[in-house]
Amino acid sequence: MELLIEDSVLVSNYINGDEKSLEILINRHNQRLSSFIYSKVQDRVVTEDIFQDTFIKVIKTLKKGMYVEEGKFLPWVMRISHNLIIDYFRKNNRMPKFEVSKNFNIFSVMGDDHLNAERRLIKDQIDIELALMVKELPADQREVVEMRIYRDMSFKEISENTGVSINTALGRMRYALINLRKMVEKHQLTLTN
Repeated sequence: MELLIEDSVLVSNYINGDEKSLEILINRHNQRLSSFIYSKVQDRVVTEDIFQDTFIKVIKTLKKGMYVEEGKFLPWVMRISHNLIIDYFRKNNRMPKFEVSKNFNIFSVMGDDHLNAERRLIKDQIDIELALMVKELPADQREVVEMRIYRDMSFKEISENTGVSINTALGRMRYALINLRKMVEKHQLTLTN
């Protein structure tokens, strides 16, 4: 009978004081969430710690009335655990870091197809941060970056698609990289490889 109750109803019941509803939610999503966390950290003890920390955050958020029900309880919980996993790697200095320099290529961290689970998680976070920074670029620079990096187009193809010379396309890419480097420094982002 418990499995027939929607997550949103259980959340609402818990907020209204029914502790059993939280227990049902935890039991319902235990296996999937634990498997997700373990796939990233590859350690049972750490998995249990992050699982518990995830539900501590869930409880605090629910008790403060800050959760907005959109029928997406599990994805919300997974996001919380994903952030805690990243915090775990950062706190334990397991994320290799490098300094931003003139020779630094912001896109050098994007091409490794043979990443372990930890590096895949780190790479995903970098991709998210990079995509957000690319959106802040002026339109002409953003267009060249998206064509070059995300669509793997040559500068000749970019030139043909945008109706500008190859030199103009190269210049826009150069300015985009300069601007991205400035954003990394301004926001004090730590990019990892």
